[in-house]
Amino acid sequence: MSKTYIQKGELWHLVGRRLWLIALTTGIIVMVLPHSGVPQFDYELNHPWQYDQLIAKSETPLYKSEEVLKRERDSLHKTFEPYYNVSVTVRERALQRFSKKFGNGIPGLPTGYASYVAKRIRKVYDLGIISADIYSKSQTDSTLSIRLVSGNTATSILVNGLKSPLTAYEWLFDDPLMQSHRNALQQCNLNEFLEPNIILDQERTQMEEDDLMSSIPVASGMIQVGEKIIDRGEVVDERAYTAITSYLRDLEKRTTSEQELLTTYGGQALYVSIIILLFTLYLILYRKDYFDNARATAMLYIVIVLLPALVSFVMQHHFFTVYVLPLCMAPLFIRVFMDSRTAFLTHTVIVLLSAIAVQKQFDFIVIQEVGGLVAIFTLRELTRRSQIFIAAFTVSLVEITAFFALQLIQATNFTDFDTHTTYHFIGNGILLLLSYPMMFVVEKAFGFVSAVTLFELSDTNKGILRRLSEVAPGTFQHSITVGNLAAEIASKIGAKSLLVRVGALYHDIGKMRHPVFFTENQVGINPHKRISETESAQVVISHVTEGLRMAEKENLPGVILDFIRTHHGAGMTRFFYVQYKNNHPDEEVDDELFTYPGPNPFTPEQAILMMADTVEAASRSLQEYTEESIASLVNRLIDSQVQQGFFHDCPITFRDIQTAKDVLTERLKSIYHTRIAYPELNKR
Repeated sequence: MSKTYIQKGELWHLVGRRLWLIALTTGIIVMVLPHSGVPQFDYELNHPWQYDQLIAKSETPLYKSEEVLKRERDSLHKTFEPYYNVSVTVRERALQRFSKKFGNGIPGLPTGYASYVAKRIRKVYDLGIISADIYSKSQTDSTLSIRLVSGNTATSILVNGLKSPLTAYEWLFDDPLMQSHRNALQQCNLNEFLEPNIILDQERTQMEEDDLMSSIPVASGMIQVGEKIIDRGEVVDERAYTAITSYLRDLEKRTTSEQELLTTYGGQALYVSIIILLFTLYLILYRKDYFDNARATAMLYIVIVLLPALVSFVMQHHFFTVYVLPLCMAPLFIRVFMDSRTAFLTHTVIVLLSAIAVQKQFDFIVIQEVGGLVAIFTLRELTRRSQIFIAAFTVSLVEITAFFALQLIQATNFTDFDTHTTYHFIGNGILLLLSYPMMFVVEKAFGFVSAVTLFELSDTNKGILRRLSEVAPGTFQHSITVGNLAAEIASKIGAKSLLVRVGALYHDIGKMRHPVFFTENQVGINPHKRISETESAQVVISHVTEGLRMAEKENLPGVILDFIRTHHGAGMTRFFYVQYKNNHPDEEVDDELFTYPGPNPFTPEQAILMMADTVEAASRSLQEYTEESIASLVNRLIDSQVQQGFFHDCPITFRDIQTAKDVLTERLKSIYHTRIAYPELNKR
């Protein structure tokens, strides 16, 4: 029943606590945003220009595209002749090896024949031997030539006029005298003495090639001051595409680093810090539970950083238009795990930060805001997979409608309409379908619990709930009844009905340890009569700690464990406490022996469960079920909880408590209704 009012001094103290987070977020966003100060246009070849008329404000070279430059380089490269040197060393080294091996003559051949073969080898080296791979290219291109350096001159010669190691070997045997002794000479492996002596001059070739390529002009003309580059609605042909790219490239070169530092960086830092500060103030003033929750805060600020960074990356590299990006995924997640107001404000912050990176900022903000609102409206609570499909389809449809509405406002005729962007919105809707698998990742990473998970946990036919129905059937029925009562109260006061229903199903699982010690599971035998009041109290209290142990073993979410902790709060086992006091009037009682470990409820759902649990259990002890007795029981029990301060740390109002009383009274009346006594027929 507490409502937090933050004083001015405390407000700035809390802002100071998160000042590092504001500074870090601002710094990262400013780093990833475009800083050139050059307008960011989203344009594609052979598609209409979506922006206003673009006029050159300065004389700009008409730079050739990379494709054109590559074609010119390739064309020039085909005519380029690499530089080669004749290596005398290779020839002399080969002849020395031959002389060493056959200095005493070639076996089976006349004396002096080896000298003739050596002369033949020298002659083929004089003709020139080039590497096999270069020679093979000349067989398909007869015009392939090289520049052969000799002294200070370089002569252009055809490659097919030279020899490869293989053709040089065949040339040796073109001589009749060599051919007549071919069989004997083949045993000598003359190919060992034939290797390329025409060697590539790598350094000179690279230098000459670089000089040649640098002679290619990078510009094909000039854009004059005041010249119209392109007008709205015109198709971006190849020349216009080159002109736009050249103009923006030249603008970026003209921007100095000092100007960027003082204007672009400074302006972006101021703008981003204002928005992040306002968002932080919203969390402090209206969602302090998120502000104090480290995981919730981490998720919000990570999303705020990640999506503008993605928009900036796409705009800088022109992969596709920004409307393909599913920015509405953020409000979907935050709506499912948090609330609608936070989802809308977070989405607005993301859109305002992303707008810095785009060109048509008004259109971008309007379309994205409309899409975010529709995403929040169509997915109030995720209970079925089909809802994601409906949300994605609706968001795409509404964004397309908003886009065409803006075009109707801005265009002069229907021929100016850009229909191509429609496909980008369809792609956006398809990517939004990834929200469903991504939701599981977000849930596990930040410790949230989605409605889908709660539905899975509410399945009573498996897991620990099935064991509860078998081991402690009375407790199981009690949990189901409490869940129904609590869910109806939650629906009436605007709390999370599904969450409190699931919490009710698990709140008493600890009773499985000693089920017979709880009245709903007893059948004529009460084991408490055989033990002391303190022992009985400890057994009853232990169902909370045992429940927590079982829940942790089952890896249940933290919010479910909180229901187990708080459903008795820091209350007492009053039955055994009073009984002990009556039996030991002169003895000082240790209240801790009869007190639950707590804590008291700190969410509306936990308070609802405490009220429903207490009233449902006590209603079984009524002697008669009348409207007066039920209403009296409900009022007495809940008023007692209020007086004991169980709801002091809980954001629940007296109006909510009165609503809970009314719901409990009406539902218990319908549960414990009495039948009408049928009259007896009088006998004559």
